[in-house]
Amino acid sequence: MSRNRVTSKNNLLPRPVWNLIPSAREKPKGEKTLAGTMLSIGECMVELMQAEGGLLRKGYAGDTFNAAYYARLFLPSDWSVAYCSAVGTDPVSDEMLAFMAEKGIDTGPVRKIEGRTPGLYMIHLKDGERSFSYWRSASAARLLADDPEHLRRAIEGADLILFSGITLAILSPDAVETLLAELRRAKAAGKRVVFDPNIRPRLWDDAERMRQTLTDGARAASLLMPSFDDEVTHFGDGSIAATIARYKALGVADVVVKDGEKGVTLAFEGSGESHVPATPVALVVDTTSAGDSFNGAFLSSLVAGDTPSEAAAFAARIAAGVIGHHGALVDKAKLVG
Repeated sequence: MSRNRVTSKNNLLPRPVWNLIPSAREKPKGEKTLAGTMLSIGECMVELMQAEGGLLRKGYAGDTFNAAYYARLFLPSDWSVAYCSAVGTDPVSDEMLAFMAEKGIDTGPVRKIEGRTPGLYMIHLKDGERSFSYWRSASAARLLADDPEHLRRAIEGADLILFSGITLAILSPDAVETLLAELRRAKAAGKRVVFDPNIRPRLWDDAERMRQTLTDGARAASLLMPSFDDEVTHFGDGSIAATIARYKALGVADVVVKDGEKGVTLAFEGSGESHVPATPVALVVDTTSAGDSFNGAFLSSLVAGDTPSEAAAFAARIAAGVIGHHGALVDKAKLVG
């Protein structure tokens, strides 16, 4: 399952990246492959999962980090993937940064903050479904937008930017506005800004503020990747068409609505709605990173020159493979033949 390479004669990217870059099948002989940078913004946490013998297995995960990991697996090699967050100065933070680097993620945009630590969560699994216990009140990632100049440099250096509703939920209201202001600037400059609302009500102290902040996040994005069940529960959408229409009315060019085993509905600018079925899964083991892996694989496929429908089909296959294994991050060898 090879990925196409990205090509262009122009690396200024004044318009969304995959609208400019033809697939490798169209590459003129001798044309240089375009390098680019994907920046994912959010919180990576220490993950504890139950293992055999009553032991706990330690890992590192978080929605935007998981997506960055899967994007890195499948993006062309001349694209870099960077993570924008904050960690502490403790040994666990150092181990987390080393893990990111080992997986090919650029940690340059990660700030180190004295007196803070990474957040931690434990996964409880039952019949393939998961629940979580969290310890994140002292998480350094809550301060990831507290240095506006650092944040601006990170975003200005990227061509493709991903953030989520969890990213917004962990920040103070002032920090949310700092981040969204930079993302609006990036969108206006023609960068691809991708938002997964990934709604987690327990992270918000007020339901109305949650809905308003998520709506503001959508306005800053050019591509939305919501989960339909979340939109029904928290915005009252009666159909996928209603979800798409609501986000389009906010100025979002492209919408990808994920609907679990029912598949994905795409509404890209200049095209009508289309549906891509989910990939059947024989045995669901762990759904922890189903949506995150879809996001990362989908974006990598678009950047590589695939159509939205091709990208969705590829991402559905990857997500199906991911939920057949334990843990948020699954090795590439287990996902592709």
